[in-house]
Amino acid sequence: MEMLRERGSDIGRDVTVFYAGDIHLLDGPAVSIVGTRDVSDEGRRRALKLARGLTNNGVTVVSGLAKGVDTAAHMGALESGATVAVIGTPLSKAYPAENAHLQEEIYTRHLLLSPFAEGATVFKGNFPARNRVMAAVTDATVIIEASDTSGTLHQAAECQRLGRTLFILQSVLDDPSLSWPSRFIGKPNVEVLRTVDDVLKRVSA
Repeated sequence: MEMLRERGSDIGRDVTVFYAGDIHLLDGPAVSIVGTRDVSDEGRRRALKLARGLTNNGVTVVSGLAKGVDTAAHMGALESGATVAVIGTPLSKAYPAENAHLQEEIYTRHLLLSPFAEGATVFKGNFPARNRVMAAVTDATVIIEASDTSGTLHQAAECQRLGRTLFILQSVLDDPSLSWPSRFIGKPNVEVLRTVDDVLKRVSA
């Protein structure tokens, strides 16, 4: 099924996005919360807190249903509002398998999206396409934690390409072991996130 949203055309005219659930969850403000699979305890808490804060204010939280930051974002959103999962497999497959129950809950009560048709082979290279969809269907992306080699940076680049807002946590900027933030800070539509209000002001403007 084609993306039922005007700005979905930013994904590419030849891209079909398949979905299960309530497509109208994308009618209002939506924010991606993304980051590493190997999230720290503090990063997990930050993802949970941000997801709760956004959904409590009527913002739909979007993430990729991976381990780590993604799972925390979905779980936080489910406590008080709506969430959308964009996956790198066909809709009928769950990756990682441990999130199968969470995926079922999301497509039953919320919304599940995939740019991959049933029967498509799952490759590691599928996930940048998933990130492209996430960037295109949301108003902003927040990176909670990410290494210099993280696939999350594909989504940061897509935000730049599409003119979407990219938020980088202050804690990420303060990490001296990371070099990737310097590639984005100072560019248009890139902001430092200190509180949930920073996001709410931008997506409700």
